[in-house]
Amino acid sequence: MRNVFIKGTGSYAPENIVKNDFFESIGSSDEWIYSHLGIKERRISTGETTSDLAYKAGLKAIENAGLTANEIDLILVATTTPDRQAPSCASMVQEKLQAFNAVAFDVAAVCSGALFTTAVGVQFIKTGMYNTVLVIGADTFSNIIDWERRDAVFFGDGAGAMVLSNTEEDKGFIDFILHTDGRGKEHFTIPAGGSEKPTSHETIDNRLHYFQMNGKEVYKTAVKVVPECINEILIKNNVSIDNIAFLIPHQPSIGILKEIAQKVNLPFEKVKTNMDRYANTSGGTIPIVLDETHRKGEFKEGDLLLFAAVGAGWTWGTALYKW
Repeated sequence: MRNVFIKGTGSYAPENIVKNDFFESIGSSDEWIYSHLGIKERRISTGETTSDLAYKAGLKAIENAGLTANEIDLILVATTTPDRQAPSCASMVQEKLQAFNAVAFDVAAVCSGALFTTAVGVQFIKTGMYNTVLVIGADTFSNIIDWERRDAVFFGDGAGAMVLSNTEEDKGFIDFILHTDGRGKEHFTIPAGGSEKPTSHETIDNRLHYFQMNGKEVYKTAVKVVPECINEILIKNNVSIDNIAFLIPHQPSIGILKEIAQKVNLPFEKVKTNMDRYANTSGGTIPIVLDETHRKGEFKEGDLLLFAAVGAGWTWGTALYKW
């Protein structure tokens, strides 16, 4: 099995900024949002589709890797908000990149999407089926937000990308641990628009095409399963938390991340966050944080990184990586 490493990273978010004071009309406030969630502002698309964001992030990652689009073998897009139900968002990204040598398809795991999709891409390279994989996490949650509800404050739009490739050097992904529990399906869901509740006047009138979230259950689940999964991957690979340079997590809320860090005894300064500027970009969170940290030059050769995420489904997982 070949080693798989991150050859390049990229990210993109819309220029339009929506600050917390926008939500005063629905009963929230800047003070509450920032103190509870760690969010000051978020980017909201004013016409760009999910594939537009994914394309721009993917292009930056390809350029950062020193490659051209025709050298990409496989494009994987993690998204909950594709441009259309069909075809896949990945096929639209392929067209925009003109990466016509690449196979392209989507992966659906909501906020764990980028992590699950990375795991899929790594397997294709490890087995030798493909050599160069473009993984993109992208969402425009603004399209499924009910802007009249207080939980509109949580999400923003954005995309992050990474190019994965093979190497004989001692670096790259060491291990993944992924989990799913379908019994949590009602705690974060978009009730209508699928085969269970097809679009109708009734589903539109009842606002069933927006996400619905049980915030208490999300918090309770995240602070339980993510620390357990982090400890699971550390024990399995005989690695101490003290040897982890950074945690690159999904960005659910600052409170969740602080409790996760406390439970695994990781100093919070090692937890990379950017939700103050982007809020929760769902599939985009991990690759956006990764790209920003990478471009700042904060990773050093040999650093051990942890990736962690939890999302609807429930889905959750971790990955261990050597820079």
